Amino acid sequence: MADQIPLYPVRSAAAAAAAANRKRAAYYSAAGPGPGAERPSRYQLEDESAHLDEMPLMMSEEGFENDESDYHTLPRARVTQRKRGLEWFVCGGWKFLCTSCCDWLINICQRKRELKARTVWLGYPEKCEEKHPRNSIKNQKYSVFTFIPGGFVLAVTITREAIDEFRRFQRDKEVNSQLYSKLTIRGSCFIRTDQLDGETDWKLKVAVSCTQRLPALGDLFSINAYVYAQKPQLDIHSFEGTFTREDSDPPIHESLSIENTLWAGTVVASGTVIGVVIYTGKETRSVMNTSNPKSKAGLLDLELNQLTKALFLALVALSVVMVTLQGFVGPWYRNLLRFLLLFSYIIPISLRVNLDMGKAAYGWMIMRDESIPGTVVRTSTIPEELGRLVYLLTDKTGTLTQNEMVFKRLHLGTVSYGPDTMDEIQNHVVDSYSQTHSQAGGNTTSSTPPRKAQSSAPKVRKSVSSRVHEAVKAVALCHNVTPVYESRAGAATDAEFAEVDQDFSDENRTYQASSPDEVALVQWTESVGLTLVNRDLTSMQLRTPSGQVLTYCLLQTFPFTSESKRMGVIVRDESTAEITFYMKGADTAMSTIVQYNDWLEEECGNMAREGLRTLVVAKKALTEEQYQDFESRYNQARLSLHDRALKVAAVVESLEREMELLCLTGVEDQLQAGVRPTLEMLRNAGIKIWMLTGDKLETATCIAKSSHLVSRTQDTHIFRPVTSRGEAHLELNAFRRKHDCALVISGDSLEVCLKYYEHEFMELACQCPAVVCCRCSPTQKARIVSLLRQHTGRRTCAIGDGGNDVSMIQAADCGIGIEGKEGRQASLAADFSITQFRHVGRLLVVHGRSSYKRSAALGQFVMHRGLIISTMQAVFSSVFYFASVPLYQGFLMVGYATVYTMFPVFSLVLDEDVRPDTAMLYPELYKDLTKGRSLSFKTFLVWVLISVYQGGILMYGALVLFESEFVHVVAISFTALILTELLMVALTVRTWHWLMVVAQFLSLGCYVASLAFLNEYFDVAFITTVTFVWKVSAITVVSCLPLYTLKFLRRKLSPPSYSKLTS
Repeated sequence: MADQIPLYPVRSAAAAAAAANRKRAAYYSAAGPGPGAERPSRYQLEDESAHLDEMPLMMSEEGFENDESDYHTLPRARVTQRKRGLEWFVCGGWKFLCTSCCDWLINICQRKRELKARTVWLGYPEKCEEKHPRNSIKNQKYSVFTFIPGGFVLAVTITREAIDEFRRFQRDKEVNSQLYSKLTIRGSCFIRTDQLDGETDWKLKVAVSCTQRLPALGDLFSINAYVYAQKPQLDIHSFEGTFTREDSDPPIHESLSIENTLWAGTVVASGTVIGVVIYTGKETRSVMNTSNPKSKAGLLDLELNQLTKALFLALVALSVVMVTLQGFVGPWYRNLLRFLLLFSYIIPISLRVNLDMGKAAYGWMIMRDESIPGTVVRTSTIPEELGRLVYLLTDKTGTLTQNEMVFKRLHLGTVSYGPDTMDEIQNHVVDSYSQTHSQAGGNTTSSTPPRKAQSSAPKVRKSVSSRVHEAVKAVALCHNVTPVYESRAGAATDAEFAEVDQDFSDENRTYQASSPDEVALVQWTESVGLTLVNRDLTSMQLRTPSGQVLTYCLLQTFPFTSESKRMGVIVRDESTAEITFYMKGADTAMSTIVQYNDWLEEECGNMAREGLRTLVVAKKALTEEQYQDFESRYNQARLSLHDRALKVAAVVESLEREMELLCLTGVEDQLQAGVRPTLEMLRNAGIKIWMLTGDKLETATCIAKSSHLVSRTQDTHIFRPVTSRGEAHLELNAFRRKHDCALVISGDSLEVCLKYYEHEFMELACQCPAVVCCRCSPTQKARIVSLLRQHTGRRTCAIGDGGNDVSMIQAADCGIGIEGKEGRQASLAADFSITQFRHVGRLLVVHGRSSYKRSAALGQFVMHRGLIISTMQAVFSSVFYFASVPLYQGFLMVGYATVYTMFPVFSLVLDEDVRPDTAMLYPELYKDLTKGRSLSFKTFLVWVLISVYQGGILMYGALVLFESEFVHVVAISFTALILTELLMVALTVRTWHWLMVVAQFLSLGCYVASLAFLNEYFDVAFITTVTFVWKVSAITVVSCLPLYTLKFLRRKLSPPSYSKLTS
């Protein structure tokens, strides 16, 4: 083998330099002028900043009193006149033309379909030709072509992504194929919207009234009618349309609202539905409100990519140096390609395989952890991200709290009732209805209702008992709750017999509503004696403590919306024919509706500081004439096709004047188990926690304090409401003066700050130990996550439990979903799924730490494995006159990367530097992980130096100690190389696992056993001699002993932080 090596005489340095200079001179003489000349830019920004922009942010209030007009002045970018003609074309115009053409072609190919209003025809088959998108959801991130194999090395990565994608496909298929069928009241049904808006309570939906009068179900398909619907939009809480039946005289026109719709993604929980499909596929509300899924790349993968680029440059540089030292003799470009192939092991191609297999192992370990049962790893590409997080953004309701509402307080202005005094309310209710019942019995002969007779009496101050009675009755009537009774076993399923076969006992009754707050209020009225026993589309029945059933006709229902922040009902008492308008809502919306009082604002603040969710309840008595006038105007507004929502709101607001304030209710959402210690642990780990919620400011602030999101020693700065640039400027200046205090800000004020002072606000907010953003919409949550990533460059994690948290979860570097009362949509869309918030602590400080540390060690060791053999090849080529001849060939190279070193190297995924209980006890250890010291250019250079040292020792040692044949050099150096790799794995391990020992001996056994079959590469007679053994041992000791000594001295002189805790 040595005879076949071409030997070239080493030329003198002067001759080599002269040849190189001649070639360089010839090259540069042929080269043209460089592109260093500056080209004029097409756009030039004229800074016409207003007076406000020139001010420093830290200014006094007097600066705003001078010029009010400066607040809305912004710098404007003006486009200077472009150069024309040949000069313009040469100076960059050709690029502009090419770019414009490409953009035009892309827009043509990817043009989005314009969304339009549509008319759906019934009974006109010839008109049903409009095409609609496919009615299916798609959460897959890849197409089939993504998974075409690109070689064995990429097969592992492709297989892993294919498994993740198949799981997404299965989840999509499960959702698309769900069918439910239960019977209920004719003309209505219940649906669950937990997969759309995160609310688990049932919502009542009603049918088009004119279709309910058809004799038979089949007649629905023989009528001539059409549905006009607005164009597809994002808002899931509103819908405008009309139903027109043309085969009647006169034609019937009926308005359609949100109560008549069932969005895709909702579940028919009770009832059967026949409907007309209006929106399909991409035009459905659920798809339009879901951002496109994206592939997430971990920070460790990005860092390894940078190191791999550096290794590629090293590969090219080393090959060029070898060809240069060779003197560019003969076909030098061919030698350059040969050197690129010989040193290609510098590029760790097997790194991707090892890391992907390691990520799969980490996911398996997480799901097998008995301390966090039910945890699911849905994205197997980013387990290391759990160990690099700096910001944790969390939802409140259902995430930090249990989403189980308990009634805690009733306030009447002069008297307040809490959990200890609820029996007093019950006594007042019993007394009130017993008196009413006796009065009604005494006046049975009178044709005039007793309440009517008292109407002309002078107004007197109501007693506490009557005020409690009015408040409880208002709470029992003003809601959207429906009692549900389960059918008895073996009961008939026909709608006519459904009511007969139901058990109407109290034990069999459950309440369903659009909000858990509503259910809590109705359950409370039941506990104090006034029970909701029945409700349909037109009536409601209450049972008094004495067993009497009161019937109320439901004349109108005004559902709660996020814009109005209140809901109301108009009912008629059948016993007295009185019409009453009841309304309840948030204090911000009700304060201007109710009559003047001096206690509402103060008591709302007090309840919010206790962590209670408050509702203001009011009423207004209506005469028959007032109601008839309202009804006509209301129905006319509902039939309007333009600005329907504004017209309907205006009609309803005409009633919302000078309403009588009845009471203030307080409901508590209890914290989840283990929330306080978990947040304390995360804060000690150096993780900054932001709470993003749609709840009111006072409640969010109280939950932040009670959950220890804000520690007891920290101050809280409540950002005042701002609506203009000037107000935001002043408030930011005031906030800048605060130090080490938590920030509480509302969504409206946040929007104003981000509009005018995005960079300044994010800079100040990122310095806070905790931030609470209240009244946040789902899109605002996602935007905050994106801004944090953009401004800080740090890793973010978002955690939530509802469908309204999906956008935030997908925008974060790492998304965690909780399977809770708000459904599974957040869990299915997240990268990791857990069952309780307290599992986040162990997921981050234990599994996040282990995954990051293991992957960092594994990645650097795989690069070391390629660098050491490339160093040996470089030494070999330089000794033999820079010959481009491989040192090891055939199976030796394949075995080195597989069976000889694969198992010990991969066993590093079992290593751990800190035991799990120690990591949980000392979360401060997590802070070092965010600095990225386990994998950096510094550690990379250390491993490069180790590789160069060991590769040089192994190769030079083998060349020095071999005597006669070149094949002995191969045997000595390769055996020493294998032993060195095994010893280096042992040097890297911090905590031994029995599988690591098995991997070491398995690899060593495979190598020893293969020596008998490698006659082509080894001299079997030589490797069985004592000479071979001592030479290999000597070289191995020289290559490894100094490193062991340095490691021992470093641990003694400069031990890592965790070693003091584990010793």
